Amino acid sequence: MDRLAAWISRAFVALVVAMAIAPAANAAAPASKPAGKPTQKPAEKIVYAHPALWTVHGPQATVYLLGSIHVLPKNVQWRTPAIDAAFNSADVFVFEIPMNEAQQKAQITDFIRQNGLLPPGMALPSLLTADIRKDYTQALAMTHVQPELLTPMRPWLAALTLESGINNNEHMSTDAGVDRTVYGLAQKKTGVTFRAFETPEQQLKLLMPEDQSLEVQEFDANLKEMLSERAQVHELLSYWEHGDVQKLNALMHTGFHNDPRAEKALFENRNRAWIVQLKKMLAENHTFFVTVGAGHLAGPKGVPALLRHEGYKVDGP
Repeated sequence: MDRLAAWISRAFVALVVAMAIAPAANAAAPASKPAGKPTQKPAEKIVYAHPALWTVHGPQATVYLLGSIHVLPKNVQWRTPAIDAAFNSADVFVFEIPMNEAQQKAQITDFIRQNGLLPPGMALPSLLTADIRKDYTQALAMTHVQPELLTPMRPWLAALTLESGINNNEHMSTDAGVDRTVYGLAQKKTGVTFRAFETPEQQLKLLMPEDQSLEVQEFDANLKEMLSERAQVHELLSYWEHGDVQKLNALMHTGFHNDPRAEKALFENRNRAWIVQLKKMLAENHTFFVTVGAGHLAGPKGVPALLRHEGYKVDGP
């Protein structure tokens, strides 16, 4: 898949993996510069976004669907009056995976311990050809990720760690992402509960090839994508900010034209599994606020379209 599709599919997993490896990343980071006169950064202009919001009406429940961008610049303000009204009316908040940080970190750390590290004595660079090492060296320089951190990692985990490094360098914060913001605000409400469609393990397994030769090939492809197209990511953000669902869907799925199996695994199969859970929620006496990646909501294969096909009334784009 191309750079944009890779970023969409890995963004959320990259952010939760970054949480799990944060202590090691900090230990491997270069020493801070000596204290001196602080540099005054110019204030960033606030970007006012108007992301799309869907309302699904069921026999008992109302479900609001908000498409998330998992990592955002801190200057993006996306809370519109319609989104705030939906948020305030909800008593159940649903995410892709459980948002409790302690729970996430424990589960992901355990998964990485079992599936993310190379056998003792083996190093990531030893798996790479001379050409792949050139791209690897460039990616390290671009992301400022310390090579010592990546050396014991399997290629799939190293790719996610580099992805997180790119987001950090571009001042795209996981804390500013829609998921984290919604969860933080919902925690301040009383009488609410939280649910999730998947587990961290389910998401990580989607990005972890079982065959090592295939894993190295995908790592090579990911490196090349990291070093090339980034403009499309900012184009995607612009479409999301303007609530342009049609353009977002068209751009987002361009990268899957040559890899329909990846699209099926990362989007279609998961969307249909979520529909099964949403149909049960729609029969409950609750108001749900669902926050999932924007890629899962746009287009004819998105969750809103699938629910319309099932006969539910869905208001929105």
